[in-house]
Amino acid sequence: MDPIPIIHSSSVSSQTNNINNNQTKNPDIYSNSFNPFAFTPKRLSRLAELTQKKERLLLLKSYGGLDGLEKGLHTNLQSGLNDETTPLKPLTLREITKDLDEVDDIIDYNEQDNFQSGPNPAVSSPFYQRIKIYGTNILPEKKSKSIFELMWIAIQKKVLILLIIATIVSLGLGLYEDFGIKEISNQPKIRWVKSVAISIAILIIVIVGSLNDWKKEKLLQKLNAKRDRNVKVIRNGKTTLLPVHDILVGDVLHLEPGNIIAVDGVLISGHNLLCDEFAISGKSDAIRKMKYVDCLRELEKEDEVVTFSRKSEADPFIISGSKVLKGVGTCLVTSIGVNSFFGKVLLCLRTKAGTTPLQEKLNDLAEKIVKLDEAAALLMLIILLMKYFVKFYKGVPLVTEIFDNLINIIISTVTIVVVATQEGLSLAVTLALAYATTRMLKDNNFVRDLSACETVGNATTICTDKTGILTQNEMTVVVGIIGLSVSFVKNAETYSLALKNESNDNAILGEPILPQQINSVLPRDILQLLNESIAINSTAFEGEVENGLRTFVGSKTETALLRFLLDLDLNFDNIKTLRDNASIIQLFPFNSVRKSMGIVIKINDSKWRFYVKGASEIILKKSEKILKILKSEDGINTSSVIDLTQDHFDKVQNIIENWALQSLRTIGIAYRDFEQWQFEEMTKKGFGDEISYDYLFYKLTLMSIVGIENPLRDGVREAVEMCVKAGVKVCMVTGDNVLTAKPIATQCGIYTGGVIMEGSVFRDIPPEQMDRILPKLQVLARSSPEDKRILVDHLRKLGEVVAVTGDGTDDVPALKLSDIGFSMGLAGTEVAKEASSIILMDDNFSSIVKAIMWGRNVNDAVKKLLQFQLTVNITIVLLTFISAVLSDDQKPVLTAVQLLWINLIMDTFAALALITDPPTLDLLDRKPESSTPLISADNWKMIIGQSIFQLVITLVLLYAGKSILGYEEQVQLQTVIFNTFVFLQIFNEINCRRLFGKINVLKGVFKNKFLVIIFVIIICGQFLIVEFGCAARLDRIQWVICISLGFLSIPVGIILRLIPIDFGYTTPRVIR
Repeated sequence: MDPIPIIHSSSVSSQTNNINNNQTKNPDIYSNSFNPFAFTPKRLSRLAELTQKKERLLLLKSYGGLDGLEKGLHTNLQSGLNDETTPLKPLTLREITKDLDEVDDIIDYNEQDNFQSGPNPAVSSPFYQRIKIYGTNILPEKKSKSIFELMWIAIQKKVLILLIIATIVSLGLGLYEDFGIKEISNQPKIRWVKSVAISIAILIIVIVGSLNDWKKEKLLQKLNAKRDRNVKVIRNGKTTLLPVHDILVGDVLHLEPGNIIAVDGVLISGHNLLCDEFAISGKSDAIRKMKYVDCLRELEKEDEVVTFSRKSEADPFIISGSKVLKGVGTCLVTSIGVNSFFGKVLLCLRTKAGTTPLQEKLNDLAEKIVKLDEAAALLMLIILLMKYFVKFYKGVPLVTEIFDNLINIIISTVTIVVVATQEGLSLAVTLALAYATTRMLKDNNFVRDLSACETVGNATTICTDKTGILTQNEMTVVVGIIGLSVSFVKNAETYSLALKNESNDNAILGEPILPQQINSVLPRDILQLLNESIAINSTAFEGEVENGLRTFVGSKTETALLRFLLDLDLNFDNIKTLRDNASIIQLFPFNSVRKSMGIVIKINDSKWRFYVKGASEIILKKSEKILKILKSEDGINTSSVIDLTQDHFDKVQNIIENWALQSLRTIGIAYRDFEQWQFEEMTKKGFGDEISYDYLFYKLTLMSIVGIENPLRDGVREAVEMCVKAGVKVCMVTGDNVLTAKPIATQCGIYTGGVIMEGSVFRDIPPEQMDRILPKLQVLARSSPEDKRILVDHLRKLGEVVAVTGDGTDDVPALKLSDIGFSMGLAGTEVAKEASSIILMDDNFSSIVKAIMWGRNVNDAVKKLLQFQLTVNITIVLLTFISAVLSDDQKPVLTAVQLLWINLIMDTFAALALITDPPTLDLLDRKPESSTPLISADNWKMIIGQSIFQLVITLVLLYAGKSILGYEEQVQLQTVIFNTFVFLQIFNEINCRRLFGKINVLKGVFKNKFLVIIFVIIICGQFLIVEFGCAARLDRIQWVICISLGFLSIPVGIILRLIPIDFGYTTPRVIR
């Protein structure tokens, strides 16, 4: 992928309002009360341009570095922005840079800046000056087409243009014959009425189609709009959650793994921060972010060329559109909205949404149908013209009469093409998808990619996480041990067996106590050690919920451990004090590969400490020592650190396995102390001032093992049973060990005696053996993100349609590789959400089942519509062709107006009626149809059967109706044929509601209010057309005859359903 070219702010100037050009001529415009800031949006946006990083560093240096930005933006690097309700004191760029050397060569103080005026907030509102100058973090809405623009597009179709021209000529001839020629006869002057009626019908088709397109565009805009998400920002000295659209220039933004950065900025502080800038620069390597002073130090070294080339990828600039892969940090926001790098790119790359795979198939099908219909229309035109001109041997009629007849022939043939053209197919699919995605949102499925709505119905395998989707993700520490001597349990009745060993040896000394009693049992130094290890080694932070209660926000495991500290009689302020007093050297966020997280703090000038927590069995294996609490006779307990012997190791391992069998997640907590010389030695081996995690993560002292409860979600077992019933295999992919994963998978109904395997074993299996194992694999435990990716990739190679769930940054490869990626709306990272096709708003597995039902419902709706429209198409083309060719005056049995009314029924009303049927549980009674053709054998049977039946009815009425019904006038018979044909379509539409040979076509018909309303509209419209728009009115008996003949479509449909089909030999060739 080539790097994206630099897009300057001039690209988006049309999107915002410019200030008067006279203001831009004065370079000091930004030094008055209107702009109290030292930097213009254009100057700040240069820090994010994809130029050489060395040039940007020099530019930042010329601005005074971070201190200059802090001063010029009226902010604070530690406490962030404070509420600004009074005017700020103006600052100029010269005031910021007056003490700096060699800045005149870099900064052009006289440079003109086309100022991008932001919104106009009230003067008394907070940050009103900041918003006025730098704007908000919102891109201007994309302009959508108006209803009149859509009408103009719709009317430019070739066949409609041809029909309009023919109608205009016909109207001119009609007016001329009625009013331009003096006739002796007293015939009514109504020759022009037919052309007007055709024009009205064309207008109705254009208006209805345009309204559908307009509604579809509005709905898709709403669906594709990004949901507001919250980010961590420091304001008024406190970390708080703010909507991403409320970020302002000058804010101090927290950066965490999984974040998709929505602003440009400069790094203030960070620990091991790596960003993925592939989406904006095309470079696939992770970019290390270093503090400005560190980058400047490298730049100023004497061996600048050599050293800087070695670390040329390290820089302090945070670019919007990049992703945080690893580490944490804070940055100063410098550009937002249309002034940010990615904001400019998004504005310049706005394109029309593409078609989905199903739409492409239907467009291809419609083109093939049109070609066949055009061939039939051309053949009909040639035959009719030949028949008409052969009659000239008896005498040549008047010129006006010739033109009139030719126009009628052309209108008849062109109308066939208009009616038979399946432009409604693609529209119907779009409407079906739009309707389904809207309703899916109510079922907690936010569809980001419309094609996923089609694909999810054909899913054959679901690879699901455990935490948060199968379980409630409401974690609580319920049991634990501290060292070898203290055990605690939150509820003795519920977890009385949790601390017992199957071999009945005393793994833990003493009876378990309550968490509230830990303070009285543990020595003060061990209690302080435990409190620090949990409070400091955490990325969770204090927040507020809606009812005003203080709580913790972050990873559910981390918040559970912090709440555990509250049980130890600590409060929020105590935890904040522990964190504030800690001298943090380096932070290692949780990593799914090493399954642990850690932090290095400085105890004093000669001692450093590494706190770590993670998967209990991994922490246990890395430990060489363990705490032991000694009880003295005077009641004062003391502690010591002893070697972790094999006997101690086995006892702790037994406890971990025992808790895992009770579906508890086990977390190990440990630490390691370093002397000064050890720390300096590890720093030399690291990158810059950073230490490698591997140098720290061994020779640990085990402090505690805790068991965390995470109960199953309600309805998960029933949802899994529905998936199995629907032929969808469910495989649980989890980071837990086998002992924990197996009982949970059994409770969910996922594990039924199949294969359980650990990721370390799975990834080394040869492909041939994997082919045999995968159909039986039900649980993949202790898996890494790479194991999940391998699983998804191999399943797809086996022909499976794979859905996968993910919530973390590391899940992105699997989400991208899968056919349908489900991300977690509540617990998922932004990177995971961006990589997914559907976002589960409630993080519930049951919502996936609803998505499958809606996906199958969309596919069924398309099949229903195809079955109905192709039946009408075949019947109408053959009927028009036969009746026109066999007619003495070359006129088809149905007029142009009647055909256009039928087209309106077929393309618009039928689509709305059939696509709005809600999904039912019956959809889960069949297996997925991943390789089923667009038109199945069952569809062809109904299409051909109903077409033959309708042709027989209409042709019998046409050529034997007078004798059977005793009619004398042909016009009355033609009205009966038209009315009968329409009611044949109405009742056949009811037939098409049920597929796969289901007999009861009326089931649930009244549950679809759209269907009922549309039927009423069609019947009322038909009544008005017959009574006031046809040459002859019908009496009650004739209405009963028409409706009765139309109703016969239903019993004929039942008979056709009972005809068996040998799919292997009698299936007609299908159009995929």
